[in-house]
Amino acid sequence: MTTETLESLQRCPLFAGMNNVEIEIALSGADCKLVRYEPYDIYALTGMPCRNADIVVSGVLVCRMASLSGKLVEVSRLRAGNLIAPAFLFAKDKTFPVSVETEGEVNILRMSNETFEKLLRSNWQLTENFIRVLSNINAFLTKRLRVLSLFTVREKVAWLLTEMAAEQGSDTITLSRSRQQIADSFGIQKFSLLRVLSDFQKAGAIRVYDRQITIVDRGKMQ
Repeated sequence: MTTETLESLQRCPLFAGMNNVEIEIALSGADCKLVRYEPYDIYALTGMPCRNADIVVSGVLVCRMASLSGKLVEVSRLRAGNLIAPAFLFAKDKTFPVSVETEGEVNILRMSNETFEKLLRSNWQLTENFIRVLSNINAFLTKRLRVLSLFTVREKVAWLLTEMAAEQGSDTITLSRSRQQIADSFGIQKFSLLRVLSDFQKAGAIRVYDRQITIVDRGKMQ
């Protein structure tokens, strides 16, 4: 197993608390392989069955969901170390709820669902980590549902900025998506997003420069 693959697996929450040697030992009897995708390849389409337990080794996968108008809205990005669609591996309905496309060249570590199940049965730490992964997904979706259904537009934008600051470890946030893509992902109009950002800037809560937003005073975003 290459150094790059092991480094990516160490970032995967499935292997939390395991070093390179322990990861290699855990996977030594598993039937897994590296699969390469070209830029802008289709990894999965909405409704396709989830047959494999895949982990991103390198590159970025973009997940999009169709809106009621038929427009594709970006909902998430999967990077090195991310386990793809873990909540659907053993679900009764194993179909992808989103379409997934590569942004550039992507390498995946792949094993079948059956192989993955055997791996979990043979290693309690992996099983414990996988349960934690599913629990975190449930917690995230619950929080996301609350934001989408109960928050005002102003509260949604404030929540987004604070979440991104936490993810990037800085009050200066670099946006990886356009304003339109961000608005679409929250089900709001781009104009509404821009208006709230403008209000925050006038209030002295943030500073905006192109794709960078600096949080100056969190209290003024309340």
